[in-house]
Amino acid sequence: MAGDEGTFILDAQILELCGTGASDTVKAANWFDKIIIRCEGIVNAATRFDWVAADAASAISANVEGILGEATGCLAAIIGITFDMSGYTTRIEAEDLVNILRDRYLFCISILRDKKVQKFITEA
Repeated sequence: MAGDEGTFILDAQILELCGTGASDTVKAANWFDKIIIRCEGIVNAATRFDWVAADAASAISANVEGILGEATGCLAAIIGITFDMSGYTTRIEAEDLVNILRDRYLFCISILRDKKVQKFITEA
């Protein structure tokens, strides 16, 4: 991991999750780089497992990194959307997107919390 970049997802992928209404501030280069580090920490804490350390130790298969990117990306996108909702057609549109992303994040977390899943991912 170089600098403030995240481990499992890129800025461009987070912007896709924010949708076409993301504000110019949120679209600014490297805006998510510091936020994603916090989001990865939240996912680690919520699942009681250090996924970033496991990835650094090459204990995570590339086939299952997607769920980690999904969880951290959804959380980062929620932060981006709620930071500046001015680019969306209506506030309700932005709030609907936040609700969808929250549900996706919670779904991923519910899977990642399972110790059997953690073992499967790290031993795959």
